[in-house]
Amino acid sequence: MNGLAPLLQAFFTERLITQRRVSPHTVAAYRDTFRLLLGFAAERTRRPPSRLDLADIDATLIAAFLDHLEQDRHNSVRTRNARLVAVHSMFRFAALREPAHAAQIQRVLAIPQKRFDRAIVTFLNRDEIEALLNAPDQSTWIGRRDRALLALTVQTGLRVSELTGLCCADVILGRGAHVNCTGKGRKQRSTPLTAPTATLLRVWLTEQHPPADTPLFTTRHGARLSIDAVERLVDRHVTTAATRCPSLASKRVTPHVLRHTCAMELLAAGVDTSVIALWLGHEHVQTTQIYLHADMAIKERALNRIAPLDTPIGRYQPSDALLAFLDNL
Repeated sequence: MNGLAPLLQAFFTERLITQRRVSPHTVAAYRDTFRLLLGFAAERTRRPPSRLDLADIDATLIAAFLDHLEQDRHNSVRTRNARLVAVHSMFRFAALREPAHAAQIQRVLAIPQKRFDRAIVTFLNRDEIEALLNAPDQSTWIGRRDRALLALTVQTGLRVSELTGLCCADVILGRGAHVNCTGKGRKQRSTPLTAPTATLLRVWLTEQHPPADTPLFTTRHGARLSIDAVERLVDRHVTTAATRCPSLASKRVTPHVLRHTCAMELLAAGVDTSVIALWLGHEHVQTTQIYLHADMAIKERALNRIAPLDTPIGRYQPSDALLAFLDNL
């Protein structure tokens, strides 16, 4: 193996897994980034990835790789920036191991994140939620599983990775029903369950009779549902629900849109944004501000409090009693 291979292996095993103890999701995301980058570099240099050197992965090649992601793979700017974060992380590690390449490393670290437009979040209204929850066929095992999964997602706002990571023991029913999960940054949180959601989960667990460490939502063969499988089932049921609620046909609904829907339901109910941030597991309250921008009702209430432009400015002052008498003659 040549120069890059041992450095990259040390980055994953020593820096990410041993020193930083990042989550498996982060390891997988960084792994996919370097799979793509090494494949791109091998095609450019006509050398197999195991024979690449750190000097081959310079700022020019990485800039071309980022353009390749957007233009050829049609990745979004967000995805492009996420790949760059992984590259920057590895090169910061390389700066400590390979000081002879300091100038090259600094040029790579100087590659900036690309700015992007922040669209207003997409969410479902009450009619669309009802249509989606009624889409699964309750006479089948898969339909009952999907109904429980969709109801839990809309009500709790769990991320799809948190949802697929749930085990049966994470669902606590009875008084104070709630679900426990481990989210981003290894933060654990508990989210309360409404009575309808708790009832659905109770029926689902009673039907399965699973051990406590069994995944809450599985395939027919008992394997844990993957993130891709959840995305596909959401898409399938949205297509079915659109026949009853046509407005769904114009929306691109993903598991994350269901998370947005949960936040908008809480906001419409008058829940403070700091509580919504805790509910969703946001690191900063500022992240929750995107839902204020999406809530037109809040803006309309603000508009109703604004005086019309032709309204005189100033406080009301009663007229003098004697002048008022003369004016009324």
